Amino acid sequence: MQLTDKFGRKISYLRLAVTDRCNLRCQYCMPAHGIDIVDRKELLSYKEMYRITRVLSELGVNKVRLTGGEPFVRRDFVKFLESLSFNDKLKEINITTNGALISNHIEKLEELNINAVNLSMDTLQREKFAQITRRDVFVNVYDTFEKLVESNLKLKLNIVVQSGFNTDEIIDFVELSKDKNIAIRFIEEMPFNGKGQRKIDEEWNFNKIINHIKNQYSVVETLQQKKSSTSKNFKIPGYLGTFGIIPAFTRTICGDCNRIRITATGMFKNCLFDGGVFNVRDFIRNGASDNDLKALFIKTVHKKPENGFVAEASRDNDVSESMSTIGGLSLFIDMKFVIKH
Repeated sequence: MQLTDKFGRKISYLRLAVTDRCNLRCQYCMPAHGIDIVDRKELLSYKEMYRITRVLSELGVNKVRLTGGEPFVRRDFVKFLESLSFNDKLKEINITTNGALISNHIEKLEELNINAVNLSMDTLQREKFAQITRRDVFVNVYDTFEKLVESNLKLKLNIVVQSGFNTDEIIDFVELSKDKNIAIRFIEEMPFNGKGQRKIDEEWNFNKIINHIKNQYSVVETLQQKKSSTSKNFKIPGYLGTFGIIPAFTRTICGDCNRIRITATGMFKNCLFDGGVFNVRDFIRNGASDNDLKALFIKTVHKKPENGFVAEASRDNDVSESMSTIGGLSLFIDMKFVIKH
């Protein structure tokens, strides 16, 4: 059996949030005072997460990305990674992190054959970093960055392009790819942080970002687009690494989406722009068998909306929660989250 929606798209990628908690307070992600975190018993247990992942892998899901909040905030997260690595049906286990807590775990991640780490780092300047995250941990995060560059793990560096704040560093980030085998990812900003919409002075969308870069370099090579890729990717000739742009807000690459998401409290989402389809945590705790889970996943995925705009239109409520509660920065990469206009 294979998870397939009514548009013929095969679902092979799960984004799983292991916690709603985070040690940073990024301005575009949550209010300064943080969020109202749920009681721990409302979070999926590691045993439940392993079971969900195993069942989905038997339906063709062979890639999982673990997110938060910040996944390394949750106790015994590395032990969970170890158990997940025994699932021989998974081709890739990836992690999205803010980098503040993982420096001492990098060797273990290599031992577990973790495929890739997406590291969020929106500025190369310590003062700006503290302003964005409301925490002075830039030295820790940059140390993590340097260790990841030297590791065997694939590294993607995520930068949310924020109008009037870090746009002057776009070229500095591209230059990191000159002698480092990394993938830089510029992400369109979403005007949302858990308190409703925020005013953005100047929209730095895909076109503005790529034009800004092309004005700096005489040649920018367009790379072949991989199916279901969340970014449009480029390379400066002669540079070791690459850079890409993720149209998180303009949502131009939903057409071949192969993703589903499950939040830390078990909400199954066909698309981050929908309001959630059902709570798999409650279904499990009410005694569902693995076959029951498979039947429900198959039925639910078949109803996956064509794109984020369709999913948005189907919602009956405005967004009021923080990005951290449904997967933090990684939601940008999914490109499936709603902002009510």
